[in-house]
Amino acid sequence: MRITLVSAAAALALLSVSTSLYGQRADDQIDARSIALLDKGKAARSAGDLTGAAGLIESALAVDPRNRAAYIALAEIARAQGLPGKAIRFYREALTLEPNDLTALRGQGEAMVQKGAVERAKENLARVKTLCGTCADATQLAAAIAKGPPATATAQVVPPAKAAEKTP
Repeated sequence: MRITLVSAAAALALLSVSTSLYGQRADDQIDARSIALLDKGKAARSAGDLTGAAGLIESALAVDPRNRAAYIALAEIARAQGLPGKAIRFYREALTLEPNDLTALRGQGEAMVQKGAVERAKENLARVKTLCGTCADATQLAAAIAKGPPATATAQVVPPAKAAEKTP
């Protein structure tokens, strides 16, 4: 009697898991509405409206969060706005969906260089070279790493005043 109950429970669990997997769409089938919003967002970005483009592309992600191209487009907008940390996060989301996406790996590496994390960018370069050898993405990322992070305006270090001048 006990074996029958356990086997019946196991069969029910297997049935419920297999039917839930059967009902899901494949990763390469992105909702058409999401693709249309992404295209509108790309058009707005090329017209120079970065804020409007970001809104449209975020709407595309709300419709279908598996739209990897939308994450990459948002990352490119963030880099254009000078927000490399935000770009790195969007590239990471795209890489969560497809870990071997060369465009996302290159873009994330370039954003890391822009932020000053050159060593982490070199790790991305190693992954890109493993995937494609000496392709265009690898050469672009290598050039960005060789160029280095952008120079930023930093505060000048002022030497401390002499102790003799600071009498109480």
